[in-house]
Amino acid sequence: MKKLYSVVFLVLLLSALSTTFVYAQSTSQLQLSLRRNFGYSFGSDIQGNFTISIKNPPDNLSRVTFYIDATPIGQVNTPPFSLQFNTGSYSLGAHTLTAIGYTTSEAELTSNTIQVQFVPASASTQFILKIVLPIFGLIVIILGVFVAIPLVTGKGKLINLPLGAPRNYGVGGGAICPKCARPFPLRLWWINVGFSKIDRCPFCGKWSLVHRASPEELQKAEQAELSQAQSGSAVAGESEEDRLKKDLDESRYQNP
Repeated sequence: MKKLYSVVFLVLLLSALSTTFVYAQSTSQLQLSLRRNFGYSFGSDIQGNFTISIKNPPDNLSRVTFYIDATPIGQVNTPPFSLQFNTGSYSLGAHTLTAIGYTTSEAELTSNTIQVQFVPASASTQFILKIVLPIFGLIVIILGVFVAIPLVTGKGKLINLPLGAPRNYGVGGGAICPKCARPFPLRLWWINVGFSKIDRCPFCGKWSLVHRASPEELQKAEQAELSQAQSGSAVAGESEEDRLKKDLDESRYQNP
């Protein structure tokens, strides 16, 4: 058991020493980064105008020389130690971006390397044709399906809920139908248009662009329904056939 503990301790010690060495080595290096200003980039393929810079430079850094392959492309003597270049000024193909910096005491600091592929301007057009357009087409198809399904399946039966009856709006909240003024629950997966939804009122069956109403607005709409029921006025959106059927049902309970 003691031997096992010794092995574990040795492994942990070596791990700690190696971590310290890597950290000490990494702190002595410059962190080179690449940013696109204008053009095309996908993976290591780039084309256009880019900025190569030193990320989080040390305080004692006095100057930096940037390289494409082994050729210096410019020296920067003041922060933020960045330099712009255009891929069109260099040959197509694989290139290596590096930088060498010097501190105020003339200590040399090397950077990490960035491997890139300079591609022609036509690569962006090919990227759009091969990747962007198919993805855009797929999005359009998916949106079309989500629009078509509610339109096809939204012709179901209407809900017969008494005026002013309490209802559960759920997580999606509720909206007030602009056609019949009745509040109804919103469906989470329904069609979104910005901060509004295209939804079908389950009471009058009409499609409308509605927004999520506040609890106060929903309660006020329910109270308006209740007042409407007590006054005996017809429900907005109720058809003549529905009213005749309602009158017929009520006549069954009247004395002959």
